[in-house]
Amino acid sequence: MRRLTVVQQSFAARSYRDDAVVLRTHKLGEADRIITLLTKHHGQIRAVAKGVRRTSSKFGARLEPFMVADLQLVSGKSLDIVTQAVAKGAYGSNIAADYGRYTVAAAMTETAEKLTDVDGEAGTAQYNLLVGALASLSRAEHAPGLILDSYLLRALATGGWAPSFTDCARCGRPGPHTAFSAPLGGMVCADCRPPGSPAPAAETVVLLGALLTGDWTTADGSQVPHRREAAGLVAVYLQWHLERVLKSLKHVERG
Repeated sequence: MRRLTVVQQSFAARSYRDDAVVLRTHKLGEADRIITLLTKHHGQIRAVAKGVRRTSSKFGARLEPFMVADLQLVSGKSLDIVTQAVAKGAYGSNIAADYGRYTVAAAMTETAEKLTDVDGEAGTAQYNLLVGALASLSRAEHAPGLILDSYLLRALATGGWAPSFTDCARCGRPGPHTAFSAPLGGMVCADCRPPGSPAPAAETVVLLGALLTGDWTTADGSQVPHRREAAGLVAVYLQWHLERVLKSLKHVERG
């Protein structure tokens, strides 16, 4: 058997495999792409996929946004290199075929990117949450807006910013309560309520709790006005804790 060269040995030593969801891509040169990935075990990484924009590429379609793939990668100084891609969740085509689903998926992947941008930090829980949401969106299991708001609340909870929609988020007094405060962490009692806090409908608060816990029977049975009000509160809560405006969220259509 031919011995591996020093270069081949180094290449093999730096090789690793992981499941990943494609968050976004942009062009590099004439045929390559830089791909931002959320991996199951290595957190968020950026990698080069060489030649994927050529029509002869064997795995270009597997590295489009919202796709889930089993990847072989090689660690690099600034960017890793994708050497193999096997599709695991081909959600991209179904999502891209519908504008409503596409904008929702874009908002979810942008959120995932913001929440997992700490170098070297594993993001297994965020990965599983995003893949589950994309799968549900691709299969049209629920209204796109409900899937989005459920994902956003659960992603924030996973990131350490779990809202309270029952007990007072500040003092813990048992609810239900009538005021909402993003800075304080959700619903608050009359004593803790900051001036000017919104007072959502009771049905909206029930919907928010259902979206956070995954109670889809309750969520699917909600009315449009309460969905819209809940979406506004989720957006405020998200942007408060991310400390930035989510660019893709403004394109999401609310029915």
